[in-house]
Amino acid sequence: MTNLTEKTCKPCEGGVKPLSPDEAATMLQQVTGWDISDDTNVISQTFRFKNYYKTMAFVNAVAWVAHAEDHHPDMEVGYNRCLINFSTHAIGGLSENDFICAAKIDALLKTDS
Repeated sequence: MTNLTEKTCKPCEGGVKPLSPDEAATMLQQVTGWDISDDTNVISQTFRFKNYYKTMAFVNAVAWVAHAEDHHPDMEVGYNRCLINFSTHAIGGLSENDFICAAKIDALLKTDS
């Protein structure tokens, strides 16, 4: 199995089915700390930081990943936290793209010292 961080998102303009609950559950095992919604349409995680500066640095890094992958999360940002929600809106549910981006965001924090 290829590591999700080594993959790139594929354009999705609709016309394909979202991942099934079983497929989403399997993909969820490949990312750390992410939760899946009861309807299996969204994965999310709240990241916490020491201060506003570190939070905003993280938000900017997430924006860079989202731009590079052309797959954009919904984010809620506060002083020391950032909630990230991924869903593939074009198909009304989850796709592999959501998990690829989640894995790449996890990798951002593993390199943070």
